[in-house]
Amino acid sequence: MSLQLLNPKAESLRRDAALKVNVTSAEGLQSVLETNLGPKGTLKMLVDGAGNIKLTKDGKVLLTEMQIQSPTAVLIARAAAAQDEITGDGTTTVVCLVGELLKQAYRFIQEGVHPRVITDGFDIARKETLEFLNEYRISKNGEQELDREFLLQVARSSLSTKVEPELTEILSPIVTDAVLNVQNEETDSLDLHMVEIMQMQRLSPKDTTFIRGLVLDHGGRHPDMPNRVENAYVLILNVSLENEKTEVNSSFFYSSADQRDKLAASERKFVDDKLKKIIDLKNEVCGLNSNKGFVIINQKGIDPMCLDVLAKNGILALRRAKRRNMERLQLVTSGEAQNSVEDLSPSVLGFSSLIYEESIGEEKFTYVTANKNSKSCTILIKGSTNYALNQTKDAVRDGLRAVANVLRDKMVIPGAGAFFIAAARHLRTCNQNKLGATGKTKTGLDAFAEALLVVPKTLVKNSGFDALDVLAMCEDELNEADEEGERRYVGVDLKIGDTCDPTIEGIWDSYRVIRNAVNGASGIASNLLLCDELLRAGRSTLKEGAQ
Repeated sequence: MSLQLLNPKAESLRRDAALKVNVTSAEGLQSVLETNLGPKGTLKMLVDGAGNIKLTKDGKVLLTEMQIQSPTAVLIARAAAAQDEITGDGTTTVVCLVGELLKQAYRFIQEGVHPRVITDGFDIARKETLEFLNEYRISKNGEQELDREFLLQVARSSLSTKVEPELTEILSPIVTDAVLNVQNEETDSLDLHMVEIMQMQRLSPKDTTFIRGLVLDHGGRHPDMPNRVENAYVLILNVSLENEKTEVNSSFFYSSADQRDKLAASERKFVDDKLKKIIDLKNEVCGLNSNKGFVIINQKGIDPMCLDVLAKNGILALRRAKRRNMERLQLVTSGEAQNSVEDLSPSVLGFSSLIYEESIGEEKFTYVTANKNSKSCTILIKGSTNYALNQTKDAVRDGLRAVANVLRDKMVIPGAGAFFIAAARHLRTCNQNKLGATGKTKTGLDAFAEALLVVPKTLVKNSGFDALDVLAMCEDELNEADEEGERRYVGVDLKIGDTCDPTIEGIWDSYRVIRNAVNGASGIASNLLLCDELLRAGRSTLKEGAQ
C-alpha cells in the first residue's frame, strides 16, 4: 500500500504471490530444458523472426536465443548462461537444480516453515556438498593417468549429450587431438583460442576433419601463382603493398601532367622499394635453382601490380588475412610477424613443409600443414545445412572445454549422475546436528538432498525408464557397498535402465562444472526464496524530480 502511495503506476506482488510467481517461473523454465539433459535428451527447434531454423539441445543456445518474458526466468537464464561462459557446460543442470530446489522448498513453506530457515539449511547443505565433492573426486596427477585414451572418454562423455552417437565417435578424437596440440607442456598453459573452428557447407557433419595446421578461407589472387608449395618459407606481414589513402584529410595540387606523373611515380616507387626487399629476401633463402618455396601471408592489401611481380618470381601471396589468424600463423610456422620491411632477415621467416590451395565452387581455401612443432590447429566442420553446421560447432566447443577443464583441474568426477546420488544419500545419512542444522533448519538439508536427485531422475526419465525404480536399485547397491565396507561409484545406465559403474564405463564429469553448478544453483534459489515482493515499477519519481 505504501508503494502505491509513492508511485501509483507501480505493480506489486507481495508475500505468497511473489513466491508463487518465482517458483512457477523456475519450474516452467525447468520443464522446457529438462528434456534436453543427457545423451538421450530431445532436440528443440528455434525459429527466429526471419524464419531461420536452428535445431539444438545445448542449454546455452536455448537460453540465449529463446524469448523469455518472466523476470524470474530471465534471472535464472542469465545465471545459467554465465555458468557456460565460465566452465563450458552445466547450463541445463543449473536450471534443473534451481527449479527443483524451489519446488522442494515451497513444499515446506506451505507447511509453515519460514523461507529464511530453509535458505539457512541450503547454505549448510551447499558447504557439506562441496566438501563431499572434494572427497568424491578422482585426482589424475600423472601424465600416464591423463593419457589420450582417458581424454577420449572425457570428450565422448561431453559430446554424447550434444550429438548422435555416430558423430560422437568421429568428433571425440578430433576434439582431444586439438586440445593436446595447443597444450604447452613446458609452461602448462592451454589457449583454446589457438584452435580455429572453420565451417564449410558441403558433405555431412561426419566428414568433419582435424588439420594439424591452419586453414585460411581465401587463396592466391593471381592465376599464375603456384597452387602447391613444398618446403616453403613463410613471411608473415602486416605491411600495405598498395597505394594507401592518408589517415588525415589532405590534398595534392598539381598544375601539369608532368607533375601528376611524378606524383604517381613517387607513390609507385615507395611500394616497389618495399616489394624489392621482399624479393631480395626470397632470393637469399631460396636461391635460383632450389627446391624451396616462398609464401607471403599479409594482413593488409597487395595491389595487382605487386601480385604480378610476385607471381613472376614464383611466390604465393595471400592478402587481407584475418587478424585472429596472424598469431596462429606464428605458432604454426614458428615465424615472426613483421610490421615493416626495413629489417627483414631469414631469422623472421617461418617454415611449412606443405602449403596448398583447395577450390570448392567459387571459394578457395589455403592449407598451411605438415609443420614440425605446430601449436595451433584447425577443426574443419562440414555439413549440408546451416543448422547442422551450428549444432556441430556448439558440440565441438563444449567438447574442447570439457577436455581442457580436465587438463587444468587434473581431476574428474564419475558421471552418469553418480555424484548427485551419492551426495543426496550423504546429506540424508550424515549427522545434521554436527553440521549446525537444528530444528526446522533440517528441512533445508532435506529439500537440498531431494533436489540433487533431479539430475539422475531426469536422465532416466529422458531414456524412457522409470526413475524411481532405477534410483531404488542405485540405493540398494550403495547400501550393499556400505555393508561390505567398500567405496563404490554407482550411476544410472541409460541403455538398459539399470545401475552402472561410470569409472568402468568411461563416463566422466568435469570437477569445476559440478562445483560451479552446485554453488550457482543454491545461490539463485536462496535469493528467489527470500524475495517477498515483486515490483514492476512505473516511471521513477526520483528521476522526474531530477529533471
